[in-house]
Amino acid sequence: MEVTEHRPGMFSWADLETPDPEGSKAFYTEILGLTATDLPVQQGMVYTMLSKNGKNVCAIYRMPEERMPQEVEQMTRRHPVWHSYFTVKSADQAAARVTELGGAVLMGPVDVMDSGRMVVSRDPADAVFFVWEPKNHIGAQVFGEPGALAWNELYTNDTEAAARFYTGLFGWSVNKTASADGGEYTEYRLGGASAAGMMAIRKEWGEVPPNWAVYFAVADLDASLDKANSLGANVVMSPMEVEHVGRFAFLCDPQGAHLALIQLSRPAS
Repeated sequence: MEVTEHRPGMFSWADLETPDPEGSKAFYTEILGLTATDLPVQQGMVYTMLSKNGKNVCAIYRMPEERMPQEVEQMTRRHPVWHSYFTVKSADQAAARVTELGGAVLMGPVDVMDSGRMVVSRDPADAVFFVWEPKNHIGAQVFGEPGALAWNELYTNDTEAAARFYTGLFGWSVNKTASADGGEYTEYRLGGASAAGMMAIRKEWGEVPPNWAVYFAVADLDASLDKANSLGANVVMSPMEVEHVGRFAFLCDPQGAHLALIQLSRPAS
């Protein structure tokens, strides 16, 4: 569906930080059917917008050789990574609230030209996320359809601490259900809408740091996974079905970033 604004507290944007933006562009335009447009921005950086039928979906940019402050580099530069953004009314107020709730502000608040105002934050369980006060850039202009972002999910070692933090920060409520693997799943809700999900990191996953994962919708999961494999990606979790939601799988792209693809059985709310 097309989006003209994102409600404060909702997942609204994702961008990929990668050492190989050209390779990433080739992969994601092919696997998601998107169009890439390079936008020169400050200090020689290029921010590549990926769009569907002229509507912004997500973005890609080159991993900087140097980053300030150092703590941001330590938390986000472990490997190529998709960053998750949440819309807020005020980036400055959100930054203050992050600290009050036991999180940390790693960078900002800072103006991103005339696009918006941004804060890079870390929750009390060490997952990094971004908050975004929109100006000319609202975030994704299409959501929950093939080729677009569809969902956002937190993996953490401390679900109770994370729940206290995010309900306090974004005004989310908590709905606990069974996950697809038989464990506990937390659905965060904002009003009557699903805002995000959360799961505890499983021991069998190995060395997985706390993180926010992004899901992209596809029309045919099996065909998309076959194409991803042919392009050099690796499926790291076989397809699983969530009743009334859809069928999804996790993969590692050719540059090393992790993401999920989902074939939805119902429109995203």
